[in-house]
Order: sequence, then C-alpha cells, then structure tokens
Amino acid sequence: MKNIKSYVNQHKDRFINELIELLKMPSVSADSAFNKDILNTADAVKIALEKAGCDTVEICKTPGNPIVYGEKIIDKKLPTILVYGHYDVQPADPIELWDSPPFEPIIKKTKIHPDGAIFARGACDDKGQMYMHVKALEYMITNKQLPCNVKFMIEGEEEIGSVSLAWFVERNQEKLANDIILISDTGMISNSQPSITTGLRGLSYVEVEVTGPNRDLHSGLYGGAVANPINILTKMIASLHDENNHITIPGFYDKVADLSSEERAEMAKAPFSLDAYKKALDIEEVYGEKGYTTNERNSIRPTLDVNGIWGGYTGEGAKTVIASKAHAKISMRLVPNQDWQEITELFKNHFEKIAPKSVKVKVTPHHGGQGYVTPIDTIGYKAASKAYQESFGVAPIPQRSGGSIPIVALFEKELKSKTILMGFGLDSDAIHSPNEHFGVFNYLKGIETIPLFYKYFTEMS
Repeated sequence: MKNIKSYVNQHKDRFINELIELLKMPSVSADSAFNKDILNTADAVKIALEKAGCDTVEICKTPGNPIVYGEKIIDKKLPTILVYGHYDVQPADPIELWDSPPFEPIIKKTKIHPDGAIFARGACDDKGQMYMHVKALEYMITNKQLPCNVKFMIEGEEEIGSVSLAWFVERNQEKLANDIILISDTGMISNSQPSITTGLRGLSYVEVEVTGPNRDLHSGLYGGAVANPINILTKMIASLHDENNHITIPGFYDKVADLSSEERAEMAKAPFSLDAYKKALDIEEVYGEKGYTTNERNSIRPTLDVNGIWGGYTGEGAKTVIASKAHAKISMRLVPNQDWQEITELFKNHFEKIAPKSVKVKVTPHHGGQGYVTPIDTIGYKAASKAYQESFGVAPIPQRSGGSIPIVALFEKELKSKTILMGFGLDSDAIHSPNEHFGVFNYLKGIETIPLFYKYFTEMS
C-alpha cells in the first residue's frame, strides 16, 4: 500500500466533492418531514458502494428506515471485516445559530483545521466518517490491494436509537457473519496525537410530562393557589443531583464499576489542557461530579442531563399564564454494567414518586443502549494501532469515550464479534450542535489509514 498517499492526494478534490453532495441531503431521522430525504440518501449510499467496487449492494427494508448492505467477497477462507456506519443525521436546530446553512456545505479554514473543514450537518457524525470507508474500499479495489473480504451495513436510524437495526441484525446473522466489526463514529485526541476508543457509555433517553390544572390559567387569578407545572418540573429536575453533583436516584450507582487507581493513572497520561478546554467552550470553570477529573467525568462516570425543557408561553412579548403542562427530555449516559432498561425503570419510579400530589407525571422512555469496553490485547486493536502508527507516525493512545453507540453491545451479543472504533473526528467538531464540521485533513487521513487496518488485520489473522 505504498501508493495510498499519492492516490488520496490525486483524488482528494473528487473525494471532497462527493462528500459535499452527500451532505446536501437532509437525512434527519428524528423528523418524519424528511422521510423522502432519508430514502434518497440511502439510494446515494447504494450507488457509492457500487461505484467503489462492491459486487453486491442492496437496500434492505426494515420496519423503519432502510439499511444499505454491500459486500465484496474475494475468498471465503480469508477474514471478513464488517463496516458499520449511519447515513442519518441529527436535526439542525437551532438553525439561527449556524454561521452557514446546515445543508449547504462550505469549506472554511480554522485555527484547528488550517487545511479547511467542511461545515454541514452530518459532516463528522457520521457521513464524513462513513464515507471514508467507501473511498478506502475504492482505493483497495482499484489498486488490487484488497487483502480480505468486506461487508458494509449502513443504517438510517442511529440518531433515534437504531431500533430497526436490531431487528435486521437478529434476522440476518449469516449474511452479516464476520471476524471483526469496524466503525468510524468516534473521535481522537488531536490531529497530531491519534487515539483509539476502547469504551463507550450506554444511554437511557426519556421524556417527562408534568400536568397540573386541566387548562392554562390566568396567572393573576390563579397564581399562588394552583401548582405551576413548570415550577414543579424544575424543582423535580433540580432534585436529581445533590450538592456534589451525584445523581440521587436510588439504585442508580449499584452496578457502576469503579476503575482502579492504576487504570485512572493510565487515563491521565492522555494529553489534556484544562485551560484550553475551558477556553474552547468559553466557560469560566468546569462542573461535575466531585472527586473526578474532567476526562473521567465525561467517560467513565454516568451522567444525567436535561436535553430540552418547555412549557407555557415562549413567543414574543408577554402572556401571563400558568401552563397546564410542562415537558422535558432527559438523557442518562451509562457506564458498563449499568443496564439501560433497568436504569430507565429506576428513573421512572423515582420521578413519579417525588412528584407532589398537585400534579400528574408521565414518563415516556424513548430509546437506549448498553455501554461497551473493548480489550486492547486483541488482533483487531493491535492492527488498528499499527495502522495509526504508520499513517500518523505516532502510536495511538487507548481512550474511553463519553458518547454512546448502543448497537456495539448488540453486535457482540448477536454476531459474537468484537468492534474496533477507529474515529477521526475531534471534540471541537461540534457534532449534534450548530456549525458541525469535519476537517479535510481528518477526512483524507481516514481514507489513508483504513486500508492499513485491512492489511495488518489480515496479516495478523
């Protein structure tokens, strides 16, 4: 694979333009208004896999959004790598906070990305990272350097819980049989210091509704005499953490495994500047559970956060009203051993119990998934490490992520396969936020690095 760098450099403009066309498609899975765009994006991924050299590509129907499946089998005696990615994206809201339209990709230079970054919804999460694998396959097939078999499974519901993916995996275990699963939907420490994600947090996502009177009331005539659902909801949410930012739900921490001092010391070796972290976020001070560092709080400890809260009048001007209802969306990031369904039930029981009799509470679970830890002594990890070492010239650091990819635990359960998380994004890429972007360097470096993983994994196997 000596010519991989020259191949990427020769075709970089085309690679970038193809990604830009994919990013123009608003494949938002959370909003049914974009259903047609979801289907169009699945078609585009299918065409891209065909052009890259897959022998078989199909759009597989599911109870929800379709899954694009492709494969290139060169010899059944050789190892098989299953590439997973997703073509759906988060909603772009709030639109007004974007510096450029979210589905009109633009390349801009930044301090972190002097070669430029592609600004668009889905640029890093996950269209850009998924498309690296498509272009890596193109390189290997065009140059007759594909060393093993490869399968692709690209879904359209990752941002809403991958419900249909679980359905698909359970019914297609033979089709999806593999020796290792490769995912690029995570990040790395920096462009000069790569890292491999070895742990993911699980997730429990719920919506709560607090109902008071049977209609909106005049705040002058009824204020002080009738419970205000918004006031009640904020008090209930505030009570979910104590003075040390410890979550107060009974039983929440029962299965949390504490890392040893040795493991925490290894984590602390990763380069990290607290001052740079605060400056990048424009905050005076960090915040979180007492007794843990910032990098521990966002990776090895569970959390509970309000993702949205609303109720009453929020339009222009004033309206003196006590709302009948108040709502909030709440996510809990979980660590390995915490079962997301058990945590969801603990939350539901606790939230209903702490509600005063003056209101009614409804808790609606949305989706969730288990946490995951991958060992660093496997062939897959060692192959990934060698690939990064050769591509970046620096050995990668194993690192646990605070994010969640719920289907990773499902893959191990159903397909009996380990997963390698080769991410090329950065923490500053604003995924799930306005002005999401993906560095041109990172995108092209991913295309350069991925074929090396194939090479080393096949040799070691």
